[in-house]
Amino acid sequence: MIGLALRSLKFYKGGFVASFIALFFGAAIVIACGGLLETGVRELAAPQRLQAAPIVLTGDQGYPGSNKVFRERVRLDASAVSKAEAVSGVRAAVPDISVPAVVVPAGGKGGVTVTGHGWDSARLGPYRLVQGSAPSAAGQIALDSRLAARAGAKAGDKVTLGVHGTLAAYRVTGLVSGPGAAGTLFLADTDAARLAPQQGKVDSIGVLTRPGTDDSRVRAALADAFAGDPVSVLTGDQRGRAEFPDVVIHGKNLVSMSAVFGGLAAMVTVFVVASTLGLSLQQRQRQMALLRAIGSTPGQVRRMVLAETFTVAVLATALACVPGPRLGHWLLGRFVDADVVPDVMIYRSGWIPMVAGAGAALLTALGAAWIAARAAARTRPTEALAEATLQRRGLNWIRAVFAVLCLAGGTTLALVTMNVDGATAGSTATPAAMLWAAGFGLLGPVLTRLMTALLRWPLRAVTGLSGQLAVLNAKARATRLAGAVMPVMLATGMATALIYLQTTQNQGAQQAFEENLRADLVLTSVTGGVPASLAAGLDKEPGVAAASAYVPSSGFLEPSKAALAAYDGKGRKPKGTPVQITGVSATGIGRTTAIRAVSGSLTDLTGDTVALPESSAGGHRIGERIPMRLGDGTKVEPRLVATVGDQRGYGAALMPAATVAAHTTDGTVPQILVAADPGSDTARLAAELTGSGAPLPGLRAADRADLVSASAEQNDTQTWVAYLLVALVVGYAAIALVNSLVMATGERRREFTLQRLVGATRGQVMRMMTVEALLTALAGLGLGMLVAVATLVPLSQAVLARSTPAGPPSILLAVLAAALVLTVGTTLLTARLALRTRLSSAIGSRD
Repeated sequence: MIGLALRSLKFYKGGFVASFIALFFGAAIVIACGGLLETGVRELAAPQRLQAAPIVLTGDQGYPGSNKVFRERVRLDASAVSKAEAVSGVRAAVPDISVPAVVVPAGGKGGVTVTGHGWDSARLGPYRLVQGSAPSAAGQIALDSRLAARAGAKAGDKVTLGVHGTLAAYRVTGLVSGPGAAGTLFLADTDAARLAPQQGKVDSIGVLTRPGTDDSRVRAALADAFAGDPVSVLTGDQRGRAEFPDVVIHGKNLVSMSAVFGGLAAMVTVFVVASTLGLSLQQRQRQMALLRAIGSTPGQVRRMVLAETFTVAVLATALACVPGPRLGHWLLGRFVDADVVPDVMIYRSGWIPMVAGAGAALLTALGAAWIAARAAARTRPTEALAEATLQRRGLNWIRAVFAVLCLAGGTTLALVTMNVDGATAGSTATPAAMLWAAGFGLLGPVLTRLMTALLRWPLRAVTGLSGQLAVLNAKARATRLAGAVMPVMLATGMATALIYLQTTQNQGAQQAFEENLRADLVLTSVTGGVPASLAAGLDKEPGVAAASAYVPSSGFLEPSKAALAAYDGKGRKPKGTPVQITGVSATGIGRTTAIRAVSGSLTDLTGDTVALPESSAGGHRIGERIPMRLGDGTKVEPRLVATVGDQRGYGAALMPAATVAAHTTDGTVPQILVAADPGSDTARLAAELTGSGAPLPGLRAADRADLVSASAEQNDTQTWVAYLLVALVVGYAAIALVNSLVMATGERRREFTLQRLVGATRGQVMRMMTVEALLTALAGLGLGMLVAVATLVPLSQAVLARSTPAGPPSILLAVLAAALVLTVGTTLLTARLALRTRLSSAIGSRD
């Protein structure tokens, strides 16, 4: 049987080529997503400024005991420097401090964003002086030579530097050359310590080892010395995490995103391969029947089919290992272009993604082949030829059970989606769409018969005899028709559901932003931030009704002491819940935003206090201490002074701006929201607040329309990345659609020939096939829309509080038109080619 299987490949090239295409593209996409997943898990970035240090210590960005991360840089206590120096084998422990700054040109317009560091850390690069001398006193800096060329500065010049909302003049004592970004400058160590975002903290520590010392032993000793502390001991390309903490933060996003879309691609591959192999074996039912009739056992038939499929699958998956990693690398580049991940992240796609992708494709192919061959192998010899002709097999109990499980899972996730926050509804809606599509796919023959019954009368009425013949063909060969309808359902259903899922979530976030914003102006600074105290003085300016600082961040609500006390060591230990945190000014938040207190008062939001969304404040009373972790992991227990509305999950915990800003990466307030007096000219007010008499030099103003536009642009950028992955998966489904239709139509040469022999013209056959193509398209579109509706209605309820998703109707029209054109066009083109076959050769080719 194995030899027969290998020899039979050349006689059924069409079916095996179609299977090869489905497996090749499916494996390539899964391997690409696996490479992105490995890249996100490894979180590697080549060190630049710290490359001379073989070991680097930095704060652990991970939330203890989970895969969640802190969104702000986690810094180390300055005392860790002396602790590291005391470890055996350490020659020096050099602290590194990053000071966000802006080089402001004359006139105060624009500016070059830079990062300042203490001069002592220059040896970690290493950097070398190419002109002048090192900064040794307050008010002195050394510039990267590339930065100096851009700013038009040289040794001896004075430049204006904006740091923490203030402008000051610094003398350039020298120019340096070394690795890293061009926007690097060095301050005197005393200035770097004074201007650090957090006093008494350092960003990282570069460890220089003694000559002849084994670095791995020093690393182990450092790990032992800091055991129990939130400290990461890094070597190799892990050291890049210390310079670029965004690698860790966005690496987690890359993991979740690639896992979701990799799973989606794997699910699509399962159905595409199963459909393709099923159609391929249906073409060979006559051969299977003859084999059973001459005495072949069911096991021999199964082994023959499995051997054929295994041969094709091994070749397809082996070849997919070549473009798969390259596709993943290309996708990572697109994510970098969209600022979703930092450009320093190193792409890694080792043997694990390849084995996983190839293994998934092989298991899918063999599983689909076993299922497809099972019915033919178990057919009794006396019924074999009749079965091959009539195709009367119904839905077996295995498919029925799995279909019910998938539909039950989809229903459960739909109910969950309707009752979760709008911001997180997509995390359950996406797997729900996958389950709906899987359930419908497993029920393909039954649903196809149902759709045929619904459409037969309209088609007969409009198309006459051609429609009648098409409907009779559909009824007689429901299994074959289902194999063509399911790819249409999969492509249209997943495309519509996933695209409108993104547009709906985008609209929900944008709508929440616009509804919440009441400010007429937003002030920023060319220095990159302003002092938190600025908002308190602005409301005294003429024309200003209210002003509030605005500091976006995130953190965690820690388990209550009662929950921790009740934990008995069994089951899952209570963990923190992620929460958005916004720093505000108590006196201005009520006038500059739509946030309103449900209980308590926002005017009490001063000092060590917090206001929580209602959904997060469950079980807590006003005046109670709330255990939290701020954005950099710092533990606090502010007093609850108010609760606020949830805004469908887009709300945030409110804390005093100075408190939140002190625990962000930059350490400053990025924006001040300003509400103008009624009837005031906002343009004139903006000019007064940013002109020569401005309360702070370097201020810039933007009106509400500019803010709304910037928010929409940011949402569009993030959504574009999801569109890219959706396009990849849907494009694969479209290829499978064409693949299946070519197979389903191309194998009917004998049928077309018989129709020609009994007197039918080519035009009549083509008209019949046009009606069949329309039937296939309409049935697939109808089922696909059911998948989309079942996915999008719960999502829209959660995000927009309505049943209809957001997004232009043109998207739906484009999906429907594309599916219709692909289905009808492919069917008719294949039928036209099949009709060119000579009558004698068509009759004899299979007999």
